[in-house]
Amino acid sequence: MNQQLTPKQLGYHFPAEFALHEATWLSWPHKEASWPEKIHTIFPYYAQFVKELALSEKVRINIVDEAMKNFALKHLQEANVDLSNVEFFFHPTNDAWCRDHGPAFLINPNAEQKKIIVDWDYNAWGNKYPPYDLDDVIPTLIAKHFNLPVYYPGIVMEGGSVDFNGKGTVITSTACLLNENRNPHLNQQQIENYLENYYGVDQVLWVSEGIIGDDTDGHIDDTVRFINEDTVLTVIEENKNDENYELLQKNLSELKKMRLLNGKQLNIIELPMTNEIIYNEQRLPPSYANFYIANKSVIVPTYRCDKDEKALKIIADCFPDRKIVGIDSTEIIWGLGSFHCLSQQEPAV
Repeated sequence: MNQQLTPKQLGYHFPAEFALHEATWLSWPHKEASWPEKIHTIFPYYAQFVKELALSEKVRINIVDEAMKNFALKHLQEANVDLSNVEFFFHPTNDAWCRDHGPAFLINPNAEQKKIIVDWDYNAWGNKYPPYDLDDVIPTLIAKHFNLPVYYPGIVMEGGSVDFNGKGTVITSTACLLNENRNPHLNQQQIENYLENYYGVDQVLWVSEGIIGDDTDGHIDDTVRFINEDTVLTVIEENKNDENYELLQKNLSELKKMRLLNGKQLNIIELPMTNEIIYNEQRLPPSYANFYIANKSVIVPTYRCDKDEKALKIIADCFPDRKIVGIDSTEIIWGLGSFHCLSQQEPAV
């Protein structure tokens, strides 16, 4: 459909993740190549994630077919998930990373149509993992099911590359959004215009870097996260000899110079990086910043690491009204993402 006005012009915005959700969307993992020789190990932890989500909101899961639904149900039942809060949708996917291929829900409580979907183009992080044609149409399938209007910006964008404060600001990284494998025909200002018009924000903040081992070219959800409208958690590497040290110090110095729309500086809380995890001679991208903020809890990936407790305590102090739930993500991170990458919130309105 060819709307003349952008979502921003119509008064829509993408709420912060810490705002109230109606549901969390997931795409059930099934792509062996994303967890080579290990996919069978992730399901108990994935089911724990679903169990925690279902305690405070609906969980809506994209599945390929009836066989996958039965497979999923077996794992969810073994984990004692409250299945009354779980809904399945026969929306075939290529992969499990719903943060990046799932719908961007925008809301305008004053509009007749209070919720819309923005369907960005999706090319599996710069055409790294074809095919991705099924993932690319997931937002439109969901919109059709719920009879919601869809807006098509026509450029590549991934949910893991942006984080929002709910008050007009989005933060992202040049490493990802200015990578020539995404939108080589657009410059930084043009990309900012798309972000503002199709996420309903007024300000784009940029850090430079992502972490080593991140195959998305530097998604923000591994490095900097808003926990309220003027506070961010950002990961730092304490070991000066680690490859991440300089990259994350650069981000930190950039964050310190930023100002919000009201002129305020960001409150910056530092979160440690995990110990290095190498598997099959590949450095993986474990990050405590890849937590997911559910309605009543914050689900934090842990990595069987001596920094797990410290990270959980820092995050707990940031969310006094939510339960902090650490779930072991050591197997899941072999897929190069964790709980935030696997999920996309649907806001309540």
